[in-house]
Amino acid sequence: MKRVFAGVATAVAAALTLSACGGGDPLSNDSGSDSGGSNETVSVGSANFPESQLLAEIYSQALEAKGVKVDRQFDLGSREKYFDGLKDGSIDLIPEYTGVLLQFNNPKATETAPDEVYAALQKALPSNLTVLDKAEAEDKDAVVVTKETAEKWSLKSIEDLVPHCKEAVFGAAPEFKTRPDGIPGIQEKYGCTFKSFSSLEPGAITTKALLDDTVQAADIFTTDAAIEANGLVVLEDPKNNFAAQNVVPLINKDKASDTVSDALNAISAKLDTDTLLDLNAKLNSPDKPDYADVAEEWLGQIGG
Repeated sequence: MKRVFAGVATAVAAALTLSACGGGDPLSNDSGSDSGGSNETVSVGSANFPESQLLAEIYSQALEAKGVKVDRQFDLGSREKYFDGLKDGSIDLIPEYTGVLLQFNNPKATETAPDEVYAALQKALPSNLTVLDKAEAEDKDAVVVTKETAEKWSLKSIEDLVPHCKEAVFGAAPEFKTRPDGIPGIQEKYGCTFKSFSSLEPGAITTKALLDDTVQAADIFTTDAAIEANGLVVLEDPKNNFAAQNVVPLINKDKASDTVSDALNAISAKLDTDTLLDLNAKLNSPDKPDYADVAEEWLGQIGG
């Protein structure tokens, strides 16, 4: 089971702490914004994996520090499940990733570089949705194998895996089987057809299947702390099957007030890949902290 939000009291305490940081703090209530504030409520969602839930909690606490009321709707499942909620307005905001979000809205997209992907994404979204500033932080899907498998088959890249694809069971979330940059993309770009596909929940379950050799290759996000902790090998992607995947707030335009946009853009300005790796490592530490605690600690650090 995933860890769940520790409670409204924790979030309120975090908001009060951040609000007290002073006039120079980009996350404080003294923003000078001419719109938004305590009269608005933003429904914040997350996908069904720890990093998304942590980012959603960071967004939530940052907004509360600006006086914005937040309705948390975490662990909603995959993009295929929650995107309709964004379009119909039942969800206002969710942390997203530029490359996969672009391909979801335009399966024929060919852009792979960060700025090109971001520009194309802005044009591809439904008319009522927009993305705010993208973060430097990037978390890409990747084909990952164990060190033993990499040594046995002399693997450094997905291309090296091609002669062994028919021997390998591939493990990933169910939607990876049909997404343009999932199994179809790997087949098209590399000519790799796996022995079979195993539908697995993202995170610990996928990692365990890989370590148990139930699957021989798997889709694991590049900022997953399990990669370093277990000595797993991320295969290079020389044909750019996986486009740039910068973290970005996806929001309903009606909710993108100055107050909300400034708060979220301040988060993106501080969030780089090393920070994301560190935050994920903290989530996976032996004491298993709550998302709210990890979010509060980091917001306190960047808020001065």
